[in-house]
Amino acid sequence: MTRLKDSVAVVTGGGRGIGREIALQQAREGATVAVLARTANEIEQTVSLIQSEGGRAIAVTTDVTEYSAVESAFARIVSELGPADMLVNNHGSFQAFGPIWECDPVTWWRDVEINLQGTFHTCRAACPAMLARGSGRIVNLVGGGTGNSFPHGSGYASSKAAIMRLTECLNDTTIAHGVRAFAVDPGLVRTEMTEKQLFSEAGKTYLPGIQQLFDDGVNIAPSRAALLIADIAAGRFDVLAGRLLRGVDDRDVLEKEMDALAKADGRALRFSAIGQQKL
Repeated sequence: MTRLKDSVAVVTGGGRGIGREIALQQAREGATVAVLARTANEIEQTVSLIQSEGGRAIAVTTDVTEYSAVESAFARIVSELGPADMLVNNHGSFQAFGPIWECDPVTWWRDVEINLQGTFHTCRAACPAMLARGSGRIVNLVGGGTGNSFPHGSGYASSKAAIMRLTECLNDTTIAHGVRAFAVDPGLVRTEMTEKQLFSEAGKTYLPGIQQLFDDGVNIAPSRAALLIADIAAGRFDVLAGRLLRGVDDRDVLEKEMDALAKADGRALRFSAIGQQKL
């Protein structure tokens, strides 16, 4: 498939797990991919996998919590590949487990910094060039706690709910200029992050429900989110800009229902109301 031919995709957190699968799928669809993360050898492995399949990619080591580093990363991307047509914010941290009064304050805030501030930084860096060209798409990954309480994952949940609202604010600001933002929840995927939830003492104590979900067979393939995000990059779900799409969605059904969802203001972060679809 070459739906994304001649486009440039930037994928953060692309060194492993969901991010690697997203980067691979973008390349399979024809995009040239910039793979970003803090760990050089992991993103270099992703680039090697893309190249082994005949794709084009570069590895860019970046700490998304440092805006100057993000600016430098995007300057390099523009210089070597051209401006980004697609930005996927997949980076994430979930290290603080437990009730608020037992969480280490530094660890709790670090989750928020990486998840929320990192997403703000990359969006800020990518948007000017997209707006100047009058086109571009941004996907911000959300997850557990976005639309519901997550008592023992409060830092992660707070950051993800904030990313959902940031996505809505960004989209409302840019859509008139041809730039669209989307939120994507990949679902429960077996990753290094979930491994820590399963096997750390804090995870076993405060998040036992994660193990139960896996025991019940809930384990979403990362390819589900990757294929959905490729569809978003190709414009298939532009009607749902500013809203939440999910890795578990049947994409054909979602396409049939998207006009109705948009009209009903569904898949959005709103106060509960009669007849309103909740996240």
